[in-house]
Amino acid sequence: MRPNPPIVLDPTGADRHAEHRRLRAHGPAALVDVLGVRAWSITDPLLLRKLLTGPDVSKDGRRHWPAFEETVRDWPLALWVAVSNMFTAYGSDHARLRRLVAPAFTARRVAALRPVVEALVTGLLDDLEAEPRGAVVDLRERLAYPLPIALIGHLTGVPESRREDFRALVDGVFDTTRTAEEAMANAGRLYGLLDELVAARRAEPGEDMTSLLIATRDEDGSTLTESELRDTLLLVISAGYETTVNVIDQAITALLTRPGQLAHLRAGRAGWGDVVEETLRHEPAVKHLPLRYAVTDIPLPDGRTIARGDAILASYAAANRHPDWHGPTADAFEITRATKDHLAFGHGVHYCLGAPLARLEVATALEHLFTRFPRLSLAVAPEELQPLPSLISNGHQRLPVRLHPA
Repeated sequence: MRPNPPIVLDPTGADRHAEHRRLRAHGPAALVDVLGVRAWSITDPLLLRKLLTGPDVSKDGRRHWPAFEETVRDWPLALWVAVSNMFTAYGSDHARLRRLVAPAFTARRVAALRPVVEALVTGLLDDLEAEPRGAVVDLRERLAYPLPIALIGHLTGVPESRREDFRALVDGVFDTTRTAEEAMANAGRLYGLLDELVAARRAEPGEDMTSLLIATRDEDGSTLTESELRDTLLLVISAGYETTVNVIDQAITALLTRPGQLAHLRAGRAGWGDVVEETLRHEPAVKHLPLRYAVTDIPLPDGRTIARGDAILASYAAANRHPDWHGPTADAFEITRATKDHLAFGHGVHYCLGAPLARLEVATALEHLFTRFPRLSLAVAPEELQPLPSLISNGHQRLPVRLHPA
């Protein structure tokens, strides 16, 4: 079958749902242009899960993408494919790096963090309570952002004085409207902060993840190189912050724009965990995740072939709403939906280690927020909410609300 011309993905993410429908209309995979890079966008959930679990697909561009060296020189998303951590590792390298981070996210460790999450949420809501009645506040700025950045700072030992700097630079990594030069400058500043963090924790180690990874690196450099140390911290901080912000943002938006769903909660027909899972399905934090690469030729069900060395884009948001998976109501937000399966945290060996912690943060924030402010409402019309300028990150630039009626 002759391939269609690539669909040029909108770097601003201005009309993501229309774009996802267009991608699905091209079958299980569609050729796309990702800021100048040709890739296969996979939107069929069955095919995507198969590719995410099989050895035929790699995340190691250095080994399995012939265009790697040429592309990373001037591609705005170079950082996404050039880091040296478990995000881009393949096979035994991935297993080695994942083992180093996994102990921080065991069920016991996450359960032990519940009081920390509760205290952070309570403190943030106390600050909101002090606002004048009728005042408009930005919940992305006042709740969705500070909760995960404080928690990931607690886990990694990032001092409070540096968390705002990390936040701004991580936001820049997800901004896909930047030029290659702007993205490279942002990455340079981010690595400067990471080097500062490593130096500080090396001089004064604690019980945080950074100190533990440094100890591993310094005791046995063959287990974790200095580059892998920095990039592993980059992954933990960025993934632990940006994605959780978006899920909190999207969950609040969904409930405030659908009173019937909030009524299900208040009547006991659904729980906060249902809200979290349906949000992850309906509006996942990440729309498209770059990149993976075909290790061998991969035949598609419609007769086309993803050739060895071709780049692959995991289009989670489009797959989550695929009608073959969730039927004719796939586009609807329904917290009483019987099956809320999704790929928001990935699938297979690269499944997100921080998923249980993210679920805890989102559910806690939502339950406390809507209990404390039962008459919470959007302060603007839903169509006035502006998406983040990104084809990757799925959230709003601001989330203005009124905590109480004026």
